[in-house]
Order: sequence, then structure tokens, then C-alpha cells
Amino acid sequence: MSSPSPAWSREPGDERLTCAMVSDSLDEMGLRSQVLANGILPLVKGSRIIGRASTMQFVPSDADSDAPYDEAIDYIDSLNAGDVAVLATGANLSTGYWGELFSAAALGRGAVGVLTDGNVRDATKIEDLGFPVFCAGRRPTDFRARMKIVDRHHRVFLGDVAIDQGDLVLADDDGVVVIPQRVETDVVARARARAKNESIVLTELLGGKTLRGVWDTYSVL
Repeated sequence: MSSPSPAWSREPGDERLTCAMVSDSLDEMGLRSQVLANGILPLVKGSRIIGRASTMQFVPSDADSDAPYDEAIDYIDSLNAGDVAVLATGANLSTGYWGELFSAAALGRGAVGVLTDGNVRDATKIEDLGFPVFCAGRRPTDFRARMKIVDRHHRVFLGDVAIDQGDLVLADDDGVVVIPQRVETDVVARARARAKNESIVLTELLGGKTLRGVWDTYSVL
């Protein structure tokens, strides 16, 4: 399944966008609950993700089969360039849901990272691949006969935050923020303006301007 045609496209300077800037921009629009709860952290400090959500839902199941990975294979093979694999598990930490070979396959499809409220495994090997991962932790156990995939490419929840297929996801060392598609053009424009102003403010503060002075001029802190 293809992601929706994007209203947003990457522009020069978007590497300066941070979760804090986007969160502030969402707050300005009255969307104050788009940041995932604490506890979902980068596997490697300094990792960064910006891309479109491709969603998948796991639920507990001890049933086994002769084809335990078919749903996961089909899901990963459906990823497109710029996608973020979003694995919703209900914060179930009994198993690892993602590892080295899934990461390699996702990279080969052009995906830009994975986000999950569950665990991953093969942490060192994923790090060697340079594939950004944001997760709740690490656990070496396989999800086979412990969890199963029941849905793909529909709305999922990571904690209290709804994530729809195609929503814009930004993740960095501060956390993870989700931008609904219906507002992404406005939110990204606000965040870009904030990034530009923050660069000016930083220069002026380092040059000796007062905090009050730059706040009164730019309304950015």
C-alpha cells in the first residue's frame, strides 16, 4: 500500500527542525497532545527520523504456524522511500519486534527509521547498519508464538497518541512528535519559521543581547 501523496516535501534547512520546534508549532494550533510519552528513546543517541508513518498493529497470541512471519514480510515489502515503520504493540515488552534483517530490508526499501512502543533486538547490528530506531527497550526473544500482527496501514495508538497511515513523524533525542496530515503544511511552515528565528536569536544572545530583548523582538525561546 502506497503512502498518500505528500503535501510536505523536504527542503534545505529541514535538518534544523527539532521535535521541540514542531511541538511548539502544534501547541500554537491548539494540538497539545501529539508528543509520545517518555520512555520511547533512540537506540543510538543522536539518531533522527523525519518521514511518513507506515503503521502495523501487534496483539498477544501464543498460536504458532508454519508461516509465522508472512504478515511482517508483506508489511516490510510494502514500505516506500521516506516511510517510518510504526509498530504498535500496546506497550507489550515480552518480546523483540524488530531486528537486523528487518532493518536491512527496510533500508533497502528506502525507509528512514522505525518507531515502536515495544522492544527491538540485534541492537549492535542495527547500529552498524545506521538505521534509526526509537523504541521502548531491548529484548532478544522472538515475537513468534508470543505476538501476532492483526492490522496494517490503519490508525494505531502509541500510548495516547493516534498515528494514521501517512502522518508525518519527527523523532530526535528529545522525543517523538506526530503531525497529522490535515495540518502538516501549516505546522511545518511554522516550524521552519521558528528554526530560522531561533538561529537569529541564538546569534544575538551570544552577542550580548538580553533575553528580554530578543523575546520582545522574535517571541521565540
